[in-house]
Amino acid sequence: MTKFVAISDLHNLYGQIDVPNGDVLIIAGDITNTGKPEELVAFNDWVGTLPHRYKLLIAGNHDIGFERFPELARNLIPNITHYLENSSIEIEGIKIWGSPVTQQFYYWAFMYDRDKLDRLWQTIPACDILITHGPPAGILDKTLEGDHAGCKSLARHVKRVAPKYHIFGHIHEGRGMHIEDGTIYLNVSTCNRRYEPVNAPMCFDFVKES
Repeated sequence: MTKFVAISDLHNLYGQIDVPNGDVLIIAGDITNTGKPEELVAFNDWVGTLPHRYKLLIAGNHDIGFERFPELARNLIPNITHYLENSSIEIEGIKIWGSPVTQQFYYWAFMYDRDKLDRLWQTIPACDILITHGPPAGILDKTLEGDHAGCKSLARHVKRVAPKYHIFGHIHEGRGMHIEDGTIYLNVSTCNRRYEPVNAPMCFDFVKES
């Protein structure tokens, strides 16, 4: 059994949250407000104080540095054991795939148009845990205005891959859990719509079937 702790949408406010211990820490993007080097250095110092053996990170639309100066950004976070950008990792037999990409909305980082998004989601391999910054359409993606801001193409491909867990954030007010067709969906946004870090990390135990 492997204990996972999942958070996202920290927006430089990580010092105000209590992160439980576990085996694997998943951070599903938006660790900063703009992804400047000094923000990444401060984040790295904080994450280095946490005891988790594995620390997984995907970027979010606010983490612009990972798109504009990717090599420097990655070098500034040595306390992250695995940075995923449309890529996979296997931890204790558990297959994980992660992506920072969301659908186009103004000019933030890692934003693709509809056709490019669908081509990317087609490449998602079979995995136990899927991590994306944004939600799939219709699941934990409802804004305060009542709009569903998730990605329809992602929703289709999550159904195809059928991971045990799909972890995301991005839509702060969509935080919560939803179970459908054998997949547990977790919107793990730490901040609320007012960018207040009021939500506790979500934890789950993963038992890998032999």
